[in-house]
Amino acid sequence: MRRLLVVVVVAAIAYGGYWFIGARAVESGLAIWIDQRRTEGWVADYSTLNTRGFPNRFDTTISDIQLADPQTGVAWSAPFFQILALSYKPNHVIAVWSDEQIIGTPFQTITVTNDRMLGSVVLWPGPSLELNRSVLELESFRLDSSLGWSASLDRGQLSTRPTVGKPDTYDIEFDATGLRPSRDLLAAMNPGGTLPDVFETMHVETTIAFDAPWDRFAIEERRPQITSLDLDILQANWGRMDLYAAGELDVDENGVPTGRITVRAKNWREMLQLAVASGVVAKGLAPTIERALELLAGMSGNPKTLDAPLSFQNGLMSFGPIPLGPAPHLVIR
Repeated sequence: MRRLLVVVVVAAIAYGGYWFIGARAVESGLAIWIDQRRTEGWVADYSTLNTRGFPNRFDTTISDIQLADPQTGVAWSAPFFQILALSYKPNHVIAVWSDEQIIGTPFQTITVTNDRMLGSVVLWPGPSLELNRSVLELESFRLDSSLGWSASLDRGQLSTRPTVGKPDTYDIEFDATGLRPSRDLLAAMNPGGTLPDVFETMHVETTIAFDAPWDRFAIEERRPQITSLDLDILQANWGRMDLYAAGELDVDENGVPTGRITVRAKNWREMLQLAVASGVVAKGLAPTIERALELLAGMSGNPKTLDAPLSFQNGLMSFGPIPLGPAPHLVIR
């Protein structure tokens, strides 16, 4: 019995030592990382950095954190940021954001508020901390810009996982309910006020390949850029309108996409009216475009449903036979 007691005491002391060393290692690693950003010209500050959770957790809280990348001009600050992990599984962390944060860009400042912003992140073991899989949950999420616009989301979830057999490629899903665009955008898209202010649901499943892995170097040095995008499904519901899309795009080193997305739109005439109202389609071209879309819809067998390709080629995009202008550049700052 005495021998067993000695073994238990020794094991407890050893585990306590492990926890203390691990907690100090977590704090030291974060402090060193922030110091390294300062030496590279970043703004990188915080007021306190503490780890608690003995005996089975490493719960680290960074208070009054401020980070700003001089190369991109993107900055982020928050009253606190938490990284929570089990002491016996440190590569699986829970990230907790504060209910108010500030994101700065060269063009505007955005205040982010939420009732819940929680991420579960699993990293591959190793010094680069490469992303394995993740889930981000949002509740009562809102953006308010210094330019005067705001947007919000009742509930959303973004998840990623590595694509089997394809390096630096991720399967990404996004679900949202209660999506409210900015008032100006909504007024432009829905000038008559005939549609609700809220997108009821949105669901996206896609596979995206990048030119580098998402790891700590993606923050420290350069954001990975998209090389291809395989859209399995995009489905959105807004009042009487239903939109579905799927297709594949290749993206060059300048972010210019090439490929085709097949779009299926129910009650497409309302979508055309929105495109005209928002300025995407010139008002004078609307009758010609409507006749072309009527022809496409007739070929699909249902005049209220439109099936047509959204094509990207030579830096331009078109919808069926209708040119839409320059294609967007898919660049991550």
